[in-house]
Amino acid sequence: MMNSKQGKLITFLIAAVALLVLPLILQTFGNAWVRIIDMALLFVLLALGLNIVVGYAGLLDLGYVAFFAVGAYIMGLLGSPHLADAFPAIKAAFPNGIHYNIWVLMIFAAIVAGVAGVVLGAPTLKLRGDYLAIVTLGFGEIIRIFMLNMDRPVNITNGPKGLSQIDSISIFGVNLGKKLTIGDFTFQPVTLYYYLFLFLVVLSVIICYRLERSRIGRAWMAVREDEIAAKAMGLNTRNLKLLAFGMGASFGGVSGVLFASFQGFVSPESFSLMESVMIVAMVVLGGIGHIPGVILGALLLAGLPEVLRHVATPLQALTDGRLAPEILRQLLVALAMIVIMLLRPRGLWPAPEHGKSLSK
Repeated sequence: MMNSKQGKLITFLIAAVALLVLPLILQTFGNAWVRIIDMALLFVLLALGLNIVVGYAGLLDLGYVAFFAVGAYIMGLLGSPHLADAFPAIKAAFPNGIHYNIWVLMIFAAIVAGVAGVVLGAPTLKLRGDYLAIVTLGFGEIIRIFMLNMDRPVNITNGPKGLSQIDSISIFGVNLGKKLTIGDFTFQPVTLYYYLFLFLVVLSVIICYRLERSRIGRAWMAVREDEIAAKAMGLNTRNLKLLAFGMGASFGGVSGVLFASFQGFVSPESFSLMESVMIVAMVVLGGIGHIPGVILGALLLAGLPEVLRHVATPLQALTDGRLAPEILRQLLVALAMIVIMLLRPRGLWPAPEHGKSLSK
């Protein structure tokens, strides 16, 4: 027993040291590699939030990117000079623009996105499967179209031009958007953001593990396996579904705030249907309801397209330039997903207890 515990502790410490050192090594090869990891960590946050809805409660949500957009635009509107430039009254009160504290905005975005999740979940309580997927898909597209067209007659979201000059995050007086020099070593902005994203991913994993093992988590899984039986046992399936939608959406809102601050710019193009599909694919590909599997799926699908940039260019030369690298990259990602799902239909790292009744 002690040996196994010591082995787990040593493995955990090695993994922790590797994660802390990783961006310092990669930034010597260029900021692009660290930026890829940063975006992968953001998608891990999104996948963990969607796993609450899809993995625990069994509700297929194809409009999850809408909550991501809500958080990003809250950060864009309240963390940039846009509203002051568009409205003279706000300009008079805030001459330099509205710049709220990032942590206040993060909490506010989580609450607003959670409420939006409950609003989405309320009319879908009696829907299941494909019908639920179609309704949530429509909700995601409605949010994107609103962001795209709310630049007239009153310019709120700046329409297709997007919002720029968004504030970077500051922690204890350290601006993550600027280089930090300690002695002879310089931390690039992408590296500083990496440590913030990593901290929030670890915090989210702890929250998800606690949820999974709580009474609420077990109730969600009962609803996922057999909603009629769960209702017969006295579970309030309506409230459980709304809670799953709300909690999953709050993860998306926080991720949106981080994304807007990291990019310094947001536009409706970042919240298309394809993004929702990719997040769902991360959960399914990794292993529905299994946190390590979801993290693995998110890292693979977020990082694989960027890595395949180096493969797509030589393949383009073989086709005499007939296929663009972007198309080849998407083709390779799709083929990889098909092969994985054929070989591992339950996901790359499925939950150990998943499918017990089927195997019997």
